[in-house]
Amino acid sequence: MKAFGYVRPRTVEEAAEAYAAHPGARYLAGGTNLVDLMKLGVESPAVLVDIGRLPLDAVEELPDGSLRVGATVRNSDLAAHPLVRDRYPVLSQALLAGASGQLRNAATTGGNLLQRTRCPYFQDLDKPCNKRTPGSGCAALKGVHRDHAVFGHSDRCIATHPSDMAVALAALDARVELYGTEGSRSIPVTDFHRLPGEHPERDTEIRPGELITGVLLPAARAGVPSAYRKARDRASYAFALASVAVVLRVTDGVVDQVGLAFGGLAHRPWRAHHAETALLGAAATPPAFEGAIDLELERAEPLRDNAFKIPLAHNLALDTLNRLAPAPTPA
Repeated sequence: MKAFGYVRPRTVEEAAEAYAAHPGARYLAGGTNLVDLMKLGVESPAVLVDIGRLPLDAVEELPDGSLRVGATVRNSDLAAHPLVRDRYPVLSQALLAGASGQLRNAATTGGNLLQRTRCPYFQDLDKPCNKRTPGSGCAALKGVHRDHAVFGHSDRCIATHPSDMAVALAALDARVELYGTEGSRSIPVTDFHRLPGEHPERDTEIRPGELITGVLLPAARAGVPSAYRKARDRASYAFALASVAVVLRVTDGVVDQVGLAFGGLAHRPWRAHHAETALLGAAATPPAFEGAIDLELERAEPLRDNAFKIPLAHNLALDTLNRLAPAPTPA
């Protein structure tokens, strides 16, 4: 057992100050990822700053119709929230596709965004891993990498991000709200997670000591079609081999709103910008959907053992788009 300190702040400001005052500190909320990594020896925080009882556990509708989700809202509560189910079904579905019911009851919104890769080499202290120990190498490159990235990887890291929720938030154009000793700011979810490049140890653009205080969902009306689909090795409690989050609105047979993001394919949720550009203003037809998906996936760079992810992601996305598109009106 490695000793560590424990602090329970009463306010967000106290939390940021406590973190800054204790080098080697980590924030603790649900602990569903951090505590596991501590048991494995991957994380050895000097101090845990427990934010679980801060007043960040509310889902609030703002005057402009947007929705603010507090950082400590539990995944199960967010998935079941009436406004989320009515206006953002893709988010509810993504949350319910992740982990087990027991873990969803403990895991938080902020913690979900900050969870670290499930790459087995990252979790094994006997194997080199640039994400865990910068400069040590990447054992996955020549090892078993069936589950690893086909987009955005580098010779330093080929890991994927495990979150289902983050993929849905990317498709929804959500923003992450942050607080640190320098004040408050917010950034798009699509910019929050980093590609590995030369610094795979940096998972996100969060600054040292900053705390996620919430997630902001843009205003949306009930009934806008959206869905999350996930392919995995078993039907429950498994991370995605590939997943897709889709928001699709069609007016008079033409796509006038689209958000498309893939999970399980990269170091972060992969926003399919090329596919979206091709679809916006196009006829909502299966050939148009397939052409747009192909345009995105042709940029993939599969590794030795994971090229199967490309047709898997293709079929998931195509089937989801076809299901969400309204049936054509008979002539």
